[in-house]
Amino acid sequence: MVGNWRWNVGLGIIGAVLTLLFSIGKNPLSVMLMRSMYAFIAFVAIAFVMRIALAFILTPPVMHQEETAQEDGKGTQLDLQTPDESEDLNQLLRSQLDSTHTQEAEQSEQSKQFKPLTPPKLVSTQNKEPEELAKAIRHMTGG
Repeated sequence: MVGNWRWNVGLGIIGAVLTLLFSIGKNPLSVMLMRSMYAFIAFVAIAFVMRIALAFILTPPVMHQEETAQEDGKGTQLDLQTPDESEDLNQLLRSQLDSTHTQEAEQSEQSKQFKPLTPPKLVSTQNKEPEELAKAIRHMTGG
């Protein structure tokens, strides 16, 4: 348990003295002493419960002997060595370099064979019949 019985008694005395000080001018001596005794008992009990709760919170759970023997070596070493992948990396870089050279060659060939963009012409509605225009509008609006 956390601490010892002196903590319980010390907190009990503090509670009794505080109760005595707060009721000194309001109550007769017998009532003050009785309430101080009750406060002492209550503070000792509260301190005891708090010490038990603190001990329960602060102590780690007890493991079985076999489990601790198996887990003694686990998690104590860290391997910082990485596998050698330099050849794979060099091959990847070479393949990327070759692909960029071929793309540059294709782009230079395409630039020599440049053809301007010829988009289709938009249809004007100047020479259309009004009935055809109405049908197109009805078709587009769902009517």
